[in-house]
Amino acid sequence: MSILEKAKNEFIRVCNERSLDLNQAVIIHPLLPRDAIGDAEGDFVIKKGKEYVIEATFENTCGQAFTGTPCEWSGTLEELLSLELSDISNRGIFVSAMNAVLRTLGVATGTIHCRDEDPTNCGPEIAGQLKARFGSKRFGLVGLQPAILKGLTNHFAPEFVRVVDLNPDNIGSLKFGVEIWDGQTDLRRLVEWSEVGLATGSSIVNGTIDEVIRCFKDDGKPLVFFGNTISGAAALLDIDRICPFGR
Repeated sequence: MSILEKAKNEFIRVCNERSLDLNQAVIIHPLLPRDAIGDAEGDFVIKKGKEYVIEATFENTCGQAFTGTPCEWSGTLEELLSLELSDISNRGIFVSAMNAVLRTLGVATGTIHCRDEDPTNCGPEIAGQLKARFGSKRFGLVGLQPAILKGLTNHFAPEFVRVVDLNPDNIGSLKFGVEIWDGQTDLRRLVEWSEVGLATGSSIVNGTIDEVIRCFKDDGKPLVFFGNTISGAAALLDIDRICPFGR
């Protein structure tokens, strides 16, 4: 069973346990970059139109998710739970809505992306927290997030960091002294090299999370996910997550 399927099962259990009315409405819409991250400065993928943030509203509470296939959606909680999750658009809808519902119930926190100066400050903060937890290690970053990569290279030096990404525009380029490897072909290479993994939580939407978890687990190496997209699933499944400025 996939991570998302496990999260869905737990989500249904929580909904039943809390006796939620499945006829309650969920409304989802895409956000413009400024609405998602405010006046944040830097090379953020959302500014390039490669990924988008969609926002779900449930009982006046919001949850968000990164997706490459943004769309409008509205329906009942019951209709949400019946979505076919093999479809990537549906995965974005489901994850953002699950985040909103779990925030309403007090189960998940940090379901909203940070804004303004916080995305830039996120990298140094994450690097500092990782140093406190793991010490000076070799870190494998799954999913290029420039502010986080910059924070890691400044804190540990470029020779202690490797990165894989799925965006062909990034693969082979040099960012902060680190060559970006191919996320499809070089994931195992990155896992073998690294001592600690740090992966984007949006992998739960793009469908790569199970392979990422499997590779690090097979090598017996710790893996931490970052970001607000995985907030709900992380809370339900006790997944290690770091998101210092999530709202």
